Amino acid sequence: MLAHIPLMIVPFILYNIGLAGLFGDLSDPWAADVFSVGMLSGGTWTMTIADLFVLLALLLLFVEVLKATRTSNASLLDHMLSTLVFIAFLVEFLLVERAASSLFFILTAVAFIDVLAGFSISLRAASRDVNLR
Repeated sequence: MLAHIPLMIVPFILYNIGLAGLFGDLSDPWAADVFSVGMLSGGTWTMTIADLFVLLALLLLFVEVLKATRTSNASLLDHMLSTLVFIAFLVEFLLVERAASSLFFILTAVAFIDVLAGFSISLRAASRDVNLR
């Protein structure tokens, strides 16, 4: 049953935990630097918590796309749950003032791509399973 839980719920939950102030600074918890690396060019590359969120969302999107390639009876449930997660992202983005940020918009866009990719891949795989002879 855990395999059917949409993984995009993880960034959604973590973002809301951060909004609740459990990660520290209430003003902008996503701006904190995680690490900095001096580059050969002389510049400094800095990774923030927001950057890590985007990276996490992209990695989870990759796993969700791999999950979408499975053809089973439960794939419809997976797509419905992913759609509900996207709707939750969209509603929160539109209605919650502190969710009106570029980070949350990017997470919402990744959830939307998850929904589109899931349905597209499943339809493509299902069309291969149908034999019209």
